[in-house]
Amino acid sequence: MRPLSTDSDSPSHSAFIDSLSSFSRLHRAQRWEGTFGEFLATILPPNPVAMARTSHEYIWDMLRWHGRVAQPDAPESSRARELFKRELFGIDEPLSRVVDYFKAAAAGSDVGRRLLLLLGPPSGGKSTLAILMKRGLEEYSRTDEGALYAIKGSPLRENPLNLIPASLRAEFRDRYGVDIPGELSPWARDNVEREFEGDFVRVPVERIFLSEASRVGIGTYAPHDPTTADIADLVGSVDLAKVAQIGDEGDPRAWSWSGAVYAASRGVLEMIEILKVKREFLYLLLTMTQEKNVKVSRFPLIHLDETILAHTNLAEFHKFLQEKENEALLDRMVIIRVPYALSYKDEARIYQKLVSGAPAFRNVHLDPHVLNLAAVFAILTRLTKPEREGLDMPKKLRLYAGEAVEGVPETEATRLHSESGEEGMTGVSPRFVINAISNAITRGNTHSLTSMELLLAIKDSIESDARMDAKHKKAWVDHLVTARKEFYNRWVKEDVHRAMFASFEAEAQQLLEKYLDEVEASLDHRQVTDPITGETRPADERFLRSVEEKIKVSDSGKMSFRQEVVRKAMVAFKTGEKFKLASHARMREAIEQYLFEERRDVLRLVTSTARPDEDARQKISVVQQRLVTEYGYDEHSAKEALSYVTTLLAQE
Repeated sequence: MRPLSTDSDSPSHSAFIDSLSSFSRLHRAQRWEGTFGEFLATILPPNPVAMARTSHEYIWDMLRWHGRVAQPDAPESSRARELFKRELFGIDEPLSRVVDYFKAAAAGSDVGRRLLLLLGPPSGGKSTLAILMKRGLEEYSRTDEGALYAIKGSPLRENPLNLIPASLRAEFRDRYGVDIPGELSPWARDNVEREFEGDFVRVPVERIFLSEASRVGIGTYAPHDPTTADIADLVGSVDLAKVAQIGDEGDPRAWSWSGAVYAASRGVLEMIEILKVKREFLYLLLTMTQEKNVKVSRFPLIHLDETILAHTNLAEFHKFLQEKENEALLDRMVIIRVPYALSYKDEARIYQKLVSGAPAFRNVHLDPHVLNLAAVFAILTRLTKPEREGLDMPKKLRLYAGEAVEGVPETEATRLHSESGEEGMTGVSPRFVINAISNAITRGNTHSLTSMELLLAIKDSIESDARMDAKHKKAWVDHLVTARKEFYNRWVKEDVHRAMFASFEAEAQQLLEKYLDEVEASLDHRQVTDPITGETRPADERFLRSVEEKIKVSDSGKMSFRQEVVRKAMVAFKTGEKFKLASHARMREAIEQYLFEERRDVLRLVTSTARPDEDARQKISVVQQRLVTEYGYDEHSAKEALSYVTTLLAQE
């Protein structure tokens, strides 16, 4: 790669400097500082509801704000998922439940008094969801809609409205139409009395910006060794150095307000692997969620308004369930399962995201089926075997990907998923697959990775994994074989076939039109006129069945299939459109397979590498070039595809 220009006069350099300057000016302009009296006079009146928002209300507004531009006309819950759609794929249902949690909590329901726990396998998206939410809050707090104000200097960044005495809050509600749910912290009470002689109107207020790095409104706690973990990491402790200066351990100024729960005040606290912490930690967190306060020595109850977003893995959760004394704790949690993706198309998008962000992949060409093939293998390890007769794992996988399967209604995917509640909670992780791909690339001598090289790399990773027993390894290798035979073989044959015939689309369209003519004649019980001889004949049932059998349309199901095709063709005709291959996915597959069978002998000749003559060599070159220019291959992977298809044809 060519290094970036260091010329200070270059346009890109100047543009970047301008962007930095603009950001700096905007940041300065967003800042505000004044007394509480000035806050009440200028900041509060335009939008008192926004100034009194709880953390759940603030997060709910943030989620909707992120979706307002991308999906202005979409339903509210759909817009609220927009923040996650750029990074998380294949877990729409868990994301909907997360959104529903915040919607209900923001509405004031009892859900807001429950800890939100994300439960799922490793590398399933739990941490990414939490990171996206934290980054979303940081961005939102810099907008006009997300402006937050706090008592200046408060270690809890508490809402300035908490300064209003309890005796005046009813009058405040009557005037502004909002309640004030919070209470002053011990620090703020002491500060008002000591520095302002009880005159809370003079207390300084400032606008704050949520930041995980600055520990403002966003906190993160990762458990250490449970035997040595100190609850002071959450709620702080007495600062002996300050006690020596102040002389009183009960003075709020002598307390270390550095705990994670204080850093997260007004925002969100992420608890990583929460079930690994001591039970006293859990009781503190759940009580804080339920009662909105914590109790530490030497101080009265400390009000804290924050959302606790926790996550854990299955092993820790099952261990937690086995202990009877944890039942009460479970009742105070909202548990959302976050499984692996079950659509290979969504799984491939995850790999694409990981690949595009990894420096090791930037100069490596992946053949067009590498990621989809890896995804098919991964999904197969996560599925349970279907019990319905005539439905196997490959068909189930295709249903979950939204593909049509002969004899199975589209709604069957929903039923199958509901019957297999544990699907996606086990199986291969995206990290395992990406590691296998990385190993294949680092070991290879080329800047290209083919599908067959991918399969060998995954097989090697399985066999060298010390965590799996022999039975487990065999099952996963069997899934690799299924992915190759049931998916890759079809994909690569279609590519080679299309690349071989320049007139493929035109020929295929002609075949489609012939099929329609024959079907209409068959359904209407009329004769077909031969365009050359002028003679009439019955519909060519042999041709119709030879096309339909390519996609396994049974003899008993042929009439319903034909009626469906004609119906779609009529819809296209009425709307003034031409019925094309793209109009019906299964017809396209049938026509392609029909053409492929017709040209099988020619294909064998072209792909043969056993001393080809000049004409065959030229055809090989044309096919290979078309694979490169039109179908996403490079020279190395195109050669392998041609060689592989030749082998397949020799075995048939």
